[in-house]
Amino acid sequence: MPSTPWRSRAALREGLETLPIAQLAGRERDVRLLVDHRERLVGRRTALINDLRWALHDLWPEFAVPPRALIHACWQERVAGRLARAEQSAQVRIARDELRRIRELTRTIDALERELAGLVAALAPRLLAERGCGVLTAAKLIGEIAGARRFATDAKLARLSGSAPIPASSGQTRRHRLDGGGNRQLNCALHRLAVSRARLDPETAAYLARKQADGKTRREALRCLKRHLARRIWKLLQPKPPTAGLPAQPPKTVTIHCGTPSGSFSLTYRDENGWR
Repeated sequence: MPSTPWRSRAALREGLETLPIAQLAGRERDVRLLVDHRERLVGRRTALINDLRWALHDLWPEFAVPPRALIHACWQERVAGRLARAEQSAQVRIARDELRRIRELTRTIDALERELAGLVAALAPRLLAERGCGVLTAAKLIGEIAGARRFATDAKLARLSGSAPIPASSGQTRRHRLDGGGNRQLNCALHRLAVSRARLDPETAAYLARKQADGKTRREALRCLKRHLARRIWKLLQPKPPTAGLPAQPPKTVTIHCGTPSGSFSLTYRDENGWR
């Protein structure tokens, strides 16, 4: 008789009715749908940019376009002017059409990011206030976690995200191995947050330095940081306890500064009065 996997044994031991169920509805579901839609559009734009850069290299080998330059309006204008002045061969007309589509996709992608900024600030302002956590990372976390309340402890969220190490000790050797399972999209969002905090937060940089001084590699230190971030995110996404009987507090505000290829924008969210 085949053996039962350990995950299945754990589920049977705890009871199937106690397993967390992902629930996405309302604005949380809108965030997940908008994030997925934006990622699909970014993929299409990347494919068009690759095709256009190859066409430009074929037309003018000396005209070097950096890999990510064509998402910026200044480079789009520069390329558009050069294509307009060139002889309108079939290759040039196709390149102009690709550039037009890239511009349209860029405008749509920027508009989606602005819409996500409003939704995320209303749903999880404390998460956005974390250093290194931008709008897109926060939106990805909200959509993939699908309700932090369904996790009884932060350890269960860490297990879902694949950030909790798996014991792999043998004899006198004590070690852990990387969990390659779990939600890899959620794990990727945690990794982006860990890298951003390591760059922007001095305390996080000092934590990684201590881990590396203890003999861990940079990747192992980042895995430890991701486990701590899973605990932090679980706490930030928990609903606030009721404050009945306490004096009214002034509404708190969260200001978001977002930069896109077409410009930057700022949004301020107030708990009571909405956007201003």
